[in-house]
Amino acid sequence: MPAEREATAAQTGTIDRLRSFPDTGGHTVAGHHHEIYLSNPNRTAPDAMRTIIRYPVKPAS
Repeated sequence: MPAEREATAAQTGTIDRLRSFPDTGGHTVAGHHHEIYLSNPNRTAPDAMRTIIRYPVKPAS
C-alpha cells in the first residue's frame, strides 16, 4: 500500500492542466482522477517519483 503523500506544486499544476484539456476536444471530465504509481514512494526520493494521472472523460453534451 502506498504511503500517504501530499500533492506537490508540480502535481497540482499537472492536475489543473489535465482537467482543462478535455474541453479543447469537445469532452468533459466524468469523475475523479486515478493515480498509478510507477515508483515505490517508500524507496524513491520525492523528486524522482513517477506517477500516471488519469481522468475518465465523456463527450460534452
